[in-house]
Amino acid sequence: MVMRIIYNLSLSAVIVCLLQSCIKNDIGYPQIALSIIEMQVTGQQGNAVISEENRTVTLNIEETQDLKKVQVTAFTVTEGAESTLAVNDIIDLTSPYKVTLSLYQNYQWSILAKRNIDRTYKLQNQVGVSDINEEQRLAVAYVTKDTKWKELQLLELKLGPVGATYNGSTEIPSLNWTVYSNYASAKILVKYKDSFEEEWEVRAYRKDKNAETKQADGWVNVAWLYGEGLEGEDNGFEIRETSALEWQKVDKSYITFDGAAFTACVPHLKAETEYICRAYSGTDYGTELSFTTGKAVEIPGGLFEDWSKEDKGNNKILWKPWAEGMEKGYWDTGNKGATTVGTSNTIPVFDTWNGSGKAAQLKSVYIVLKFAAGNLFVGDYLRTDVTDGVLSFGKPFTERPTRLKGHIKYTSVIIDKSTSEFSYLKGRPDSCYIYVALGDWDEPVEIRTKKSERKLFDKNDPNIIAYAEFISGKTIPQYTELDLPLVYRSTSRVPKYLVLVCTASKYGDYFTGGDGSTLWVDDFSLKYDYDD
Repeated sequence: MVMRIIYNLSLSAVIVCLLQSCIKNDIGYPQIALSIIEMQVTGQQGNAVISEENRTVTLNIEETQDLKKVQVTAFTVTEGAESTLAVNDIIDLTSPYKVTLSLYQNYQWSILAKRNIDRTYKLQNQVGVSDINEEQRLAVAYVTKDTKWKELQLLELKLGPVGATYNGSTEIPSLNWTVYSNYASAKILVKYKDSFEEEWEVRAYRKDKNAETKQADGWVNVAWLYGEGLEGEDNGFEIRETSALEWQKVDKSYITFDGAAFTACVPHLKAETEYICRAYSGTDYGTELSFTTGKAVEIPGGLFEDWSKEDKGNNKILWKPWAEGMEKGYWDTGNKGATTVGTSNTIPVFDTWNGSGKAAQLKSVYIVLKFAAGNLFVGDYLRTDVTDGVLSFGKPFTERPTRLKGHIKYTSVIIDKSTSEFSYLKGRPDSCYIYVALGDWDEPVEIRTKKSERKLFDKNDPNIIAYAEFISGKTIPQYTELDLPLVYRSTSRVPKYLVLVCTASKYGDYFTGGDGSTLWVDDFSLKYDYDD
């Protein structure tokens, strides 16, 4: 009897444990990706660079800021998340600072600081500009071939924050040069207060020539040339077509001089043509470099003449910005999402800038459950996730235009629809938003509007090579020319994709805007020259 009781009690305990185990394992918690949305600290320069993929926040910090004592002045995270960091906290950013965000699961982020120090190193009789390697703490300068090592004279030196000392001196120090077979070297100890101490090596090399052709980047009708020479000499470039015999001097009005360095932006070149260029300084010439200009490629479908439609029933028409019979085009819209419960809000119209053909009308509307901004973009609408969109921004593109042109008009309506996080925008005029970007992404940029998985286009993305945007919160009653000069972050990087987005409501990705705001766009084209 006792054994049976023990057995029953044991069995009951096992059953209870199993039930507890089942209960524990069956409870599902939502997977919510937690993010740092905004961050500001004392001494910060510009906006924080936030990487959702790497869960990092990179802060550019002014050179005199003490990284051991940085105060957080603004800090915003995903709504509902708890954070180990808060506004007014004092943190040490001499190494990556770890932050944990919590809501059902924990997400660890890293705060990285990059101290922006403006460093200079310059010698008398220097040819070109110095090469300063922050990681190796090595500064290299080149002098003329007849410069004697014992006569090396330091003209400028700044390797630390303003107010730093160099070998104990706040003035330009006298250096003890050590001469090797082909260069001279000196050591410098750089200190700033009690938070900065670095040992640097400075070197001097002789150059055989006073001119160096550093780089030549051929676009389509434009080339960017980079050279270095002896400061104070007659510096510049010569250029010719490969098939030509005579060199042509580049007009000085196209050249920008920065001490011993000079850069030329040469316009009005022939497309798809091979050229040769060289820098000169006085009577010396640099190495000859060749480059081939590209092809002037237009934006497919940029005239907005071709459209097709699909009857979805119940008076719902799906308009597509490509010709009948095509599966998809170069452009797409959010109409697939809008027509799940309503009708298309981006449509073709005969109201054009020149009275002929068609234009695209983008109208923001509130459809049953959500606000839908009128939009048109280069890329593809992939799918609808419940009431949210998943899009693909960008199409393959490898040329380098100088500007985007077109014609637009706009009706701005007061913002009356918003999500809770953007409710403060209500009552303000809605804004249209047009932006174009060239980038070297390996694939199109995926866009997700679902709040818990939000992934939007970031104009600070390091993959962006060139960018331009237009924003207007005012009504533009008549068609006006749109002229957006592209600002390049590199003249040598070659793009892989073109991104171009138009929307009647700037905050449409956040389902915020004015019901009725309308943008008309017509005849978009790319230009490849300057002064055209």
